[in-house]
Amino acid sequence: MKTIKVTVWNEYRHERRSELIAGIYPQGIHGAIAGFLNAQPGIAAGTATLDEPEHGLTDQVLDETDVLIWWGHMAHGEVKDEIVDKVQRRVLNGMGLIVLHSGHFSKIFKRMMGTACSLKWREIGERNRLWVTAPGHPIVEGLGEYFEIPHTEMYGEFFDIPQPDELVFISWFQGGEVFRSGACFYRGRGKVFYFQPGHETFPIYHQKEVQRVIANAVRWAAPVSVVGFREMMQAPHHPEPLEKVEIEE
Repeated sequence: MKTIKVTVWNEYRHERRSELIAGIYPQGIHGAIAGFLNAQPGIAAGTATLDEPEHGLTDQVLDETDVLIWWGHMAHGEVKDEIVDKVQRRVLNGMGLIVLHSGHFSKIFKRMMGTACSLKWREIGERNRLWVTAPGHPIVEGLGEYFEIPHTEMYGEFFDIPQPDELVFISWFQGGEVFRSGACFYRGRGKVFYFQPGHETFPIYHQKEVQRVIANAVRWAAPVSVVGFREMMQAPHHPEPLEKVEIEE
């Protein structure tokens, strides 16, 4: 079985500014996610952060990445457009993209969705119940009908995204709101999964169900091998048809 190579990208700002968050994620959110992924068979995860050269997403890193996981919140505007361009190209040509929590407002997610990606939010630490809406989908393998996160930030509808190609979770929050919290999209040869949980002041990425979803999503989003497929950003001219065409004069 081919090893899936994952890059976990994170701003890595909150953890360096808040003792509370650093206590929850001493290796950063990226380190926590890469850590549990590296315990999975067939997955090898590395990390990249905003303040590294090229945000850690050099051509070599992206070329060797099968699935990119993105966590961002307070510094979306600092991500360089040329890096977004490179990530978009890689996704369209087969690299998987998993966008977590406040990454809904990242440049790359808005680029891939073509919408504002806006939503309602409230931060009081309420309970979140995630209901499975596609029980046959590989992302929900190993889960029951629902699972709960004891304390989290509320995200509520209306969530301005395109109609998902596959919706695998709907969330209910203790305050009454609902949210499309697990949405799959196909873009070119690539696959995109948005997953709502992950507020930085709660230990959400230490929860086993959340870890299972992300590991399952990595396997779902991994590239499909094709032979001789064209570069998806190009629209090549083919003056000669594949089959002979008889033109009546």
